Amino acid sequence: MKSFDTLDNWHDEFLKQANPQDPATFPFILLGNKIDIDGGNSRVSEKKAKDWCASKGNIGYFETSAKEDYNVDAAFLCIAKTALANEHEQDIYFQGIPETVVTETEQRGGGGGCAC
Repeated sequence: MKSFDTLDNWHDEFLKQANPQDPATFPFILLGNKIDIDGGNSRVSEKKAKDWCASKGNIGYFETSAKEDYNVDAAFLCIAKTALANEHEQDIYFQGIPETVVTETEQRGGGGGCAC
């Protein structure tokens, strides 16, 4: 429960440090892990977790078990899809950076093959 109680602070501190251009669309998901422990009786109710997610812009929520590999793939797929959907917004960070790197040797006209 202590982890859940500090979520607001972690969320806000992450956004402060990362400083994304549009914090409202930054891809987050919440994982309720270790649902395999104690017969799946979570210490944080699903309703409480989903209410928190709704208060942060309706971010995704998954109850998971890394030990039993339950819902882990679905959570990663969700965050990947969300990140890709927002990819065009993140491209701003990379403006002016070339997609290919030209080495000094290539600039001088040399190189072009293995030296072996």
